[in-house]
Order: sequence, then structure tokens, then C-alpha cells
Amino acid sequence: MLEKESLELLGNALETLEQGFAALPAPSALPSDRKRLTEVMNEVAVRLQNNYPYFHPQYAGQMLKPPHPVARAAYALATWINPNNHALDGGRASSQMEKEAVAQIAAMFGWQEHLGHLCGGGTMANLEALWVAGQLQPGKKILASDQAHYTHSRISSVLGLSFAAVPTDERGRMDIAALATMLKAGDVGCVVATTGTTGTGSVDSLAEILRLREQYGFRLHVDAAYGGYFSLASNLAPEARASFDLIGKADSIVIDPHKHGWQPYGCGCVLFRDAGLGALYKHESPFTYFTSSELHLGEISLECSRPGAAAVALWATMRLLPLVRGGEFAAMLENCREAAVQLHQRLAQDERWLVPSAPELDIVVWAPRARSASQVSALSQRIFDAAAKHGLHLALVRLPTRFFSRASEAFERDRETVLCLRSVLMKPEHLAWLPRLWEILSRAADEAAKQ
Repeated sequence: MLEKESLELLGNALETLEQGFAALPAPSALPSDRKRLTEVMNEVAVRLQNNYPYFHPQYAGQMLKPPHPVARAAYALATWINPNNHALDGGRASSQMEKEAVAQIAAMFGWQEHLGHLCGGGTMANLEALWVAGQLQPGKKILASDQAHYTHSRISSVLGLSFAAVPTDERGRMDIAALATMLKAGDVGCVVATTGTTGTGSVDSLAEILRLREQYGFRLHVDAAYGGYFSLASNLAPEARASFDLIGKADSIVIDPHKHGWQPYGCGCVLFRDAGLGALYKHESPFTYFTSSELHLGEISLECSRPGAAAVALWATMRLLPLVRGGEFAAMLENCREAAVQLHQRLAQDERWLVPSAPELDIVVWAPRARSASQVSALSQRIFDAAAKHGLHLALVRLPTRFFSRASEAFERDRETVLCLRSVLMKPEHLAWLPRLWEILSRAADEAAKQ
């Protein structure tokens, strides 16, 4: 089941890479004990079996999937050099590949001029965006929805910035009326809009937020860490499509190639519309930036050492699968979205389940029918456990009970939150595997109901 053809590609590529250094005298080989090396690697392989099968379509839980084979091979190839994309001394080729890859991501949002670079992940990328917001609007507050990733409140605390959560509507989107009320105080420096919350995949209304920006003059940061690549998908619902088409009007954007971009962890990306913001990063280094007059990526990043291998893997993946609408990469995203739509339809037509609003991306949330929120939560846990025994790995999420206000015959709200089942159908093959996943889910639900 594990893809192995890329190992041959890697071996051939290593031969080509070595030719570029053929003029060097051979170094002394590191001492090695082949028997011991084999023992250690086999031990590693056995230890790694203690994992959920993230690579398999029957893993339909959290935001986890394997890197594309070309990304895995390119990343491994780069580790023979082990470049550091801080200064050009540490990674000439990989730094250029990073600049080219980031430019392609920026172009996906319509930006030709930009400032941007790769990060260790969405948390670090969002930290940089909020750090810039704090530099430009010192002492002012950061706002994000109460369904936005917790990283925003945590980062604001790290940066010494005040943070407040904006209530959401029953679809998990930022409540625009509540936002407008909070903006009247005049103390908000940045609003974070999420295009694809990690809990439910909800998409904040950028059109409404942009109208408020015209009135109040805050910075708009779009956290598209999870959903950003859906800009290329042709099968979004109209409201979500409208918001994705407006992402390019933001002041800053975060996207995670290590989610839908098929990359190994960790690979995040932060983008700024104003390239002049690089001046905020200016610092002196007595030993780092003297080998070239070209831009060193460490001059526009809060991180210092960063893996050049991540840039190499991303560049190779986009070379194979360009970020264009109607292309092979976009078709993969559309499969994920269609899988979510079809799963939601099956759930909505089955009297065993309660479903909130339809999915906006490829995340589906639902709950079993029961008399009260507490009973729903207990049954969700039993179904989760039963499904795992049959090889279907789901996720659990705790949501406000109001998210189910539209569901017919809704449960008694003896609690403010309810534990729900959740699937992230982010593997393109999930669409073809949906009948199999549904069969296991149905069996698990029947078993749990009898307990």
C-alpha cells in the first residue's frame, strides 16, 4: 500500500546530483556498520507502525495525508545537501526555488508584486502576519472569529497584542453584525478572516468584511492555511466562491502547502501585498549576508534557519502540478469537495443523523440523533470508537449546539456544546472510496446504538 516507485526516482536523481560535484576529491566515508544500520532502520519501521494509517482513504479524520511522491523524493534528495534557506551561503539553489514557488502561490491570489516566504507552518506564518499588523498598528486589537484557529489568540498573547473573539453565526462564519459593533470602539488594528476553519471548513464573508474595512481602516489578514488552495476549485458554492475570489484584496495571506499542497510537514507560507513591508524586518548581521547582493530570505523572515528541502519539495510539486484552474491539481481538490458534498447528502437523507449546514469545502460535520446534547455526545464517542475497530478513522469536534438549530427534531440542549463526528475528506481518492466509508460508518452506528 505504501508508494515505493519514488525510491527508484530518488536513486536516479541522486546520480544526477552527484555529477554536479564530480570535480571534488572523494571525502573519507563515514564509518558504518551495515548490520547495525539495518537493525536500527527496521526498529524505526516497527515503531512507526504505531500510527493511524494517515496515507489510506479509510483515514478520514484529521487534516493528514501523505506528501505527493515527487515532494517526498525531492525533499529526500535535498537532504543530501541539507540546505538552509536563511542566507544564500546556506542554500543558493533552494532559496531561488523558494522565491519561485512562493511567487506561484501569490499569483494564485492575483498578486504579481508581493513579499513572502515559506515558514515552518501556519502558526509561524500567522505569527509573522500579526507581528506586522502590530508593527503598523501598535497597541491596537486583533479580532478573529470564535471558530478561527486558536493560534491567533495565542500568538496575540505572545506578541503582547490585545485579542478578542468575534461571535459566529450558526454556519460557523464570523457574525458581521457583531464585528461591526466591535469595530465601533475604534481600537481594532487587524481583523483575521478565515477561509476554511479547521473545525467545520466555514468561510468568512470577505465581501462584508471588506466593506467594513473601507469604513474603519483596519488591516485584513486572511487565514487560508487550510482552505487557500480551493481558490482553484470550480465546484464551490456561490457564497464560498465569492469570498475566495476576494482573497487577493487582503493585506496579508497565510496558506499551508503541507495541507492541500501535498507537502511534508512543516511547510507554511506567508504573503504580504505590500512588498515594502520588508523594511520592517531589517536587521544587521555581522557574518551572514555578504556573499551576494541579492535578497537573502533571512532578511524578510522572523525565522532564521529554515529547511531548504521544504522549498525544493514544493517547487518540484508545482513543477509537476501547476497551480492553475482546470489543471490536474485543481481536479484533485474538486474530488475532495465532491466527496464532502456526497457524504453530506447521504447523511442528510438518513434519519439516524443530524447535520448542520452543508460543507463549504471538504470538511463534513454531523451527529447521531438522540434526545439531548449529552446523549448525542456519548453516542458520537461510541460511534467513533466502533468505526475505528472496523478500520474507519474519523475525528471528533465539539461545537455549539446552536449549529444544529436548523436540524429537524433537534435534541434537548442540556449543554451549550455537543460532541460531533467530523471527516476531512482531503485525499482525492476519498470520492471513489465513499461507498466503502459509508458502509463502515453505518455498521458502526448500528453497533453503537445497541450498546
